[in-house]
Amino acid sequence: MAHLDHIRNFCIIAHIDHGKSTLADRMLELTSTVERRDMKSQLLDSMDLEREKGITIKLTPVRMNYEGYDLNLIDTPGHVDFSYEVSRSLQACEGAILVVDASQGIQAQTLANVYLAIEQDLTIIPVLNKVDLPAADVPRVSKEVINLLGCDESDIIKISAKTGENVDQVLAAVVERIPAPRGEVDAPTRALIFDSYYDDYRGVILYVRIVDGELKKSDQIYMMATKAHGIALEIGKLAPGMIPEPVMQTGEIGYIVTNLKTTRDAKVGDTVTLAKVVEPLPGYKDVKPFVYAGFFPVSNEDYNDLKDAIEKLSLSDSALQFEPENSPVLGFGVRIGFLGLLHMDIIRERLEREYGLDLIVTNPSTDYIVKLTTGDELDIKSAASLPDVSKVETIAEPWVNGEIIVPKSYLGPVLQLIVGKRGRQKNLSYIDERALVSFEAPLANLLTDFYDQLKSVTSGYGSFNYELAGYREEDLVRVDFYVAGDMVDALSVVVHRTEAERLGRETVKKLKEVIPRQNFQVALQAAIGGRFIAREDLSAYRKDVTTGLYGGDVSRKKKVLAKQAKGKKRMKRFGKVDIPSDAFTVMLKRD
Repeated sequence: MAHLDHIRNFCIIAHIDHGKSTLADRMLELTSTVERRDMKSQLLDSMDLEREKGITIKLTPVRMNYEGYDLNLIDTPGHVDFSYEVSRSLQACEGAILVVDASQGIQAQTLANVYLAIEQDLTIIPVLNKVDLPAADVPRVSKEVINLLGCDESDIIKISAKTGENVDQVLAAVVERIPAPRGEVDAPTRALIFDSYYDDYRGVILYVRIVDGELKKSDQIYMMATKAHGIALEIGKLAPGMIPEPVMQTGEIGYIVTNLKTTRDAKVGDTVTLAKVVEPLPGYKDVKPFVYAGFFPVSNEDYNDLKDAIEKLSLSDSALQFEPENSPVLGFGVRIGFLGLLHMDIIRERLEREYGLDLIVTNPSTDYIVKLTTGDELDIKSAASLPDVSKVETIAEPWVNGEIIVPKSYLGPVLQLIVGKRGRQKNLSYIDERALVSFEAPLANLLTDFYDQLKSVTSGYGSFNYELAGYREEDLVRVDFYVAGDMVDALSVVVHRTEAERLGRETVKKLKEVIPRQNFQVALQAAIGGRFIAREDLSAYRKDVTTGLYGGDVSRKKKVLAKQAKGKKRMKRFGKVDIPSDAFTVMLKRD
């Protein structure tokens, strides 16, 4: 059992792909935490999806032993959608290793995470990774890091996580520079939950940092924010597997196996105590989704499977919120709220992969606050649920504050891109060869493909980070789409009045490409309220049959064609169009 002075709690923060999971691998090898034969790359990324996409989604803590010290490493996600998880895991630490790619330099996400670490008052150890690459520019990137942190050149450790060069220096720096945990050994027990997940066999498992006091096996535990009661069935440390211990003491990081049924009872950031009369730890906030999409099964009998699958996923992802949704065209489905587009992508892939579902996903939208003429306020999550225009006084949409870091030479196209999204540039500053653009923009316009467009106008060099800034009232309208005279509610969108007409035109053009031709002419229309603003016609197949008319009089031929034309007219009246599932994601496919 290590004394407080011999514990170091730290995390690794970095932009995506700057090598933090690889650095974690090398540390585990150097401290012999993992036998070389069990080693696989990105050991802490356990989900298949994490390994394939090469990103860290869920953080995994691990305890290493180094020269008599207990080092607790918390691996954090580097992606903007998961920044809430990053801020929680930073609270469980006293120090952070900042990994910067020596060839790419500081990116938007690096900045965002560094600001989080500085807010939490952590000791930061700067590390330049990938110095063995031919593209590495150590002097330039060192200068950027010195400007950002105000440290000395000598504080920066230059490593290659892939080859393992100088990684031992990083471990030594963790022991020397990061302070030991502070906490009161005799105070009432308080522990911070920095992650929780659901295990099919054991129920909810919490990853905690004991801040004050101690926790024993089979203690009665109480969550302060959710007011849930539970029992600590088993406690212990993570190395990376679970190793049970009888007691966990101040400053330690470990796991608690509880008898709770869902992670909603034990959310990230909550305080675990034994008694109810303790001050909760600061900094808990309920994380609120702001991207919504409808998920529908391709065939309606799979609806129950979809519902079960989402309920299972939500056991382990407390940020996921969902409610049933019903659409005349698509049948029964579920409306799900996400923290961002990547989060949505991952949930969709997990549903399709782990649960074998075929899904239709509607266009992602954000939520709107609608003020009615009666003075009531509604929070609506899809365009289809917007009330009648005559009853609506104002509609407010969420805006975000964004930061883009981009090489100077691409500044022009980036500023144009921001303006094209109804954004406003607020500030422009330079870090050596790169520009940092701060701007504000409506979230709805960044949802579909802002990130892709940014990558394409900056040849992949631009990086982007954002946070929610609040709701603003704007002149917003709902655009509806009609196929053969029927409104398809799953396609409706809320947009700014100035963009409505262009969006309507573009969308009906795209629908024309994806909806197959029928035996009759089909009108595709876009409308605001009752006023049509765009139309495209899907021409009919020409299926005119004049076999059996050999030679003879042309008027006989005309008579037969006229009779067929009448039949087609009738078909058009009864005809209903089959709409393929890719029509519903047509907004996502920009030109």
